[in-house]
Amino acid sequence: MCVSNSTVAASPADHRLCRFLLPAEWEPHEATWIGWPHNTSDWPGKFAPIPWVYGEIARKITPGEILRVLVMSATHEARAKRVLLSIGIDLARIEFFRFPTNRGWTRDFGPIFVRTTAEGSGGAALAVVRFQFNAWAKYPDWQLDNAVAELAAEALNLPLVIPEAKGSGLVLEGGSVEVNGRGTLVTTEECLLDTTVQPRNRGLGRAEIEAALETYLGAENVIWLGRGIAGDDTHGHVDDLCRFTGPRTVVLCREDDPADANYRPLEENRERLESARLEDGSKLEVVSLPIPSPLCFRGQRLPASYANFYIANAAVLVPTFNDPKDRSALGLLSDLFPDRPVVGIHSVDLVWGLGTLHCLTQQQPQVLNRPYQ
Repeated sequence: MCVSNSTVAASPADHRLCRFLLPAEWEPHEATWIGWPHNTSDWPGKFAPIPWVYGEIARKITPGEILRVLVMSATHEARAKRVLLSIGIDLARIEFFRFPTNRGWTRDFGPIFVRTTAEGSGGAALAVVRFQFNAWAKYPDWQLDNAVAELAAEALNLPLVIPEAKGSGLVLEGGSVEVNGRGTLVTTEECLLDTTVQPRNRGLGRAEIEAALETYLGAENVIWLGRGIAGDDTHGHVDDLCRFTGPRTVVLCREDDPADANYRPLEENRERLESARLEDGSKLEVVSLPIPSPLCFRGQRLPASYANFYIANAAVLVPTFNDPKDRSALGLLSDLFPDRPVVGIHSVDLVWGLGTLHCLTQQQPQVLNRPYQ
């Protein structure tokens, strides 16, 4: 294998004999990782129902895979178990890891699992890519979150890969990228390139970012969208607006009201997708996904989006918002995922934390005994 379990690899040159690939989310999982909620400042005045929302998420995930839960301490673990047992979840399907965290948005700071294959070998294994995390360049407390990926790699005895570009660590959150598992990745310029509003990777241009995405995530083909949706405090995460539902199909949120703040950015992103190409040169199928009516709390626009769904082994979990469009979104996604049930998870309270289902989950793929494709 190209990286050993004790290796901390850094530069692209270290990987010249390796190939890494971030699998599509619908591919089989060994587990889903989630951080049990504890930071009440993420849901000011609304924290009480949040653990019960997490419990409902766990209830839908555990029939199909292991749930790996990050907790702060033995006391925090006991509180989580009480919630899970109260709603009838089999704790044999859950593994707890006492890794301290600042927040619970595991998609963005947690381990990103890639398949890794040495050239000339006959199989694939897993490695953890540990990008740097700086709390979306918005909050001062991120150091605990930034250590989680390394702790997970050590706990699972997996190789750890630490990307670099121009001699510095790369800042990247899992919610900023979306892949089809075949070599195409979708992201936004607002998130990865616009350093005038957020200091993620200053000094790196489009070419350097694309090279890193290819080296560490297997993205030989990068599709750049423009801006994200209103209310998103991550500066344009793609998982709130555009998601792959198959190797050749994406859903893109659509706003029908020209007066809404989301209308123009989403239309511009649609134009980009309609002219984009996949890794083999073919066009994408772009399916319109409705977006809920504006949802506000205490005068703040929230990033409510059906695109923040999570594809688990046993179900596709979709955030719902007590909105008339909930039914349309669930029906559309049911047509696109005929191999597993599509389930709504009430997320009006959850989105007050400025994220929902995809933001708080991170998949761990199964190891497939096949060559890198």
